Amino acid sequence: MFKKILIANRGEIACRIIRTAHRMGIATVAVYSDADAEALHVQMADEAIRIGPAPSAESYLDIERIVEACRESGAEAIHPGYGFLSENPYFARALAKAGVTFIGPPADAIAAMGDKIESKKLARAAGVSSVPGHLDVVPDADTAVAIARDIGFPVMIKASAGGGGKGMRIAASDDEVRDGFRAAASEAKSSFADDRIFIEKYIEQPRHIEIQVLGDSHGNIVYLGERECSIQRRHQKVIEEAPSPFLDPETRKAMGRQAVSLARAVDYRSAGTVEFIVDQQRNFYFLEMNTRLQVEHPVTELVTGLDLVELMIRVAAGEALPFAQKDVELSGWAIEARIYAEDPARNFLPSIGRLVRYRPPNGEGVRLDAGVFEGAEISVYYDPLIAKLIVSGPDRETAIDRLSGALDEFYVAGVQHNIPFLAAAAAKPRFRAGMLSTNFIAEEFPGGFAPPSGFVEADRVILLAAALANRRLRERETAIDGKLAGARNEMPEGHTVLLDGRRYPVALKPEGGAYRVEIEGESRVATTDWQPGQPLLHACVEQHVTTVQIERLPGAAFRLMHSGVVRRAQVLSPRAAELLALMPEKQAPDTSRLLLSPMPGLLSSIVVEEGQEVKAGEPLAIVEAMKMENVLRAERDGRVARIRANPGDSLAVDQVILEFE
Repeated sequence: MFKKILIANRGEIACRIIRTAHRMGIATVAVYSDADAEALHVQMADEAIRIGPAPSAESYLDIERIVEACRESGAEAIHPGYGFLSENPYFARALAKAGVTFIGPPADAIAAMGDKIESKKLARAAGVSSVPGHLDVVPDADTAVAIARDIGFPVMIKASAGGGGKGMRIAASDDEVRDGFRAAASEAKSSFADDRIFIEKYIEQPRHIEIQVLGDSHGNIVYLGERECSIQRRHQKVIEEAPSPFLDPETRKAMGRQAVSLARAVDYRSAGTVEFIVDQQRNFYFLEMNTRLQVEHPVTELVTGLDLVELMIRVAAGEALPFAQKDVELSGWAIEARIYAEDPARNFLPSIGRLVRYRPPNGEGVRLDAGVFEGAEISVYYDPLIAKLIVSGPDRETAIDRLSGALDEFYVAGVQHNIPFLAAAAAKPRFRAGMLSTNFIAEEFPGGFAPPSGFVEADRVILLAAALANRRLRERETAIDGKLAGARNEMPEGHTVLLDGRRYPVALKPEGGAYRVEIEGESRVATTDWQPGQPLLHACVEQHVTTVQIERLPGAAFRLMHSGVVRRAQVLSPRAAELLALMPEKQAPDTSRLLLSPMPGLLSSIVVEEGQEVKAGEPLAIVEAMKMENVLRAERDGRVARIRANPGDSLAVDQVILEFE
């Protein structure tokens, strides 16, 4: 067994690998860029080596520098985690040349599966079901249109070297094919230095289900069940679970056997994942093979009881797998939700900044894989993942309940984040019923993510929490105002609560150490020990414990979140409610003539000129953030009056790019 390994990665996956290595008695070496000098993985490792400036191309993607760090530290092996160099065959070969063990598959297997076109040809040869498509490189947009017409719309335009949702577009018309071809090729070139494109049939209402495989150098290859990864946004996974609520034992076995056949065809060793698209009749088609550890691997670990990182290390050290296929059993259910620094209300655009407060949940069946801490910074240079929240239970219902409760208790301040969105997705009846597809988010949130316009069940809990919080504040004020006992300020029992501007009468009355709260004609007894300044309000309502995130705002108001519903609440006395009714409403500033940057990022290009007439829907500028291209389009017809930013500029949120006449 190795005495020391280097982790060629950062963030939560580096921390996760370090934990297993330490449990195995293996010393660890972290590498870091200037942006990560104080990162958690640097603090956790036994030693750390700087490998370059913040941009990943000059640090985490610098093969020569990482090999040099290995020599400096004396590490015998390198674990690449996921992303960065994990699927780079040149990296694996460079390590072999330097006499360092790569904790991953052989370089030839990485190369074979890393090329989307060649991997599909190999899969067909190995007898694996494949999606109909054109598996040769598409040279230009006109050819792409002709191929798409031949296959039949809709089609998927994909980068041969793509991954993580980059270099992928769905097209349902000639124009969409042309736009998608350009965007996919450009994105793939900037992300992978490879702009080769191919096209295949897009399966309607598909489910994304993947099989975890594991092989050793003694000829043993097994599959460890499946993961359902259908809930995706922009082709990136958001919520994953194991097992799938859709597969039956026969389909699981057939998919597993085909995954093993493909792995055997490329002499696969280590952990890997074979991804499939599954239609509504349980027909499955090979999508791609990821020759690395997956982000969502913890759900497999929780239902199999195996540590995949440990098994990868042992296989790399030459050990045989300690079990056979017949020994693999799935028990219970596990669900993972990815917590990202992004703004769901602004089309999930990335958010950067410092984690001013960070309070992750805990409890039975809750696991957290994170690479941050309170005070850590989310940088513009890397993926905006904050943490992975993984829950488990004896069945799917229990796991969903634990996921919902944990999301309500996961408090993050300082950056925008997707916790409310994840909670809202988990609260959808369709999610609980297991009726999933890769269109889930588009269909359940057709207008994007926003607070529900009408009164929903979560509002009842939010109103109760606002009333309780207001009461606790008033009690605290009367307890410290210096008055003698018996001379306390009177607190009216009846209030008006403004919930996002809508008025609701709420009555609250102390009752034997608890409070009787009346909302919308329903009376319930509640207790809480909430103190001002705490980010979570725990209330016991009729013997049921519930949690609401709460944040005080100016003007005696609160921001509250429960089950994915975020509201601004203001509790008013009867007199204050009367006065507020006389106040004029504040009007938002008119920004209709301005093109604002919706996110922090780099202004890649401006595709219009001053004085140019534009039509609604035409592209105006391209902003790059987290290596993803975002095309900003005109919302109406108009003439460009002035361009106020230049290509290459770093943009802040809402910075003006151009203005119209």
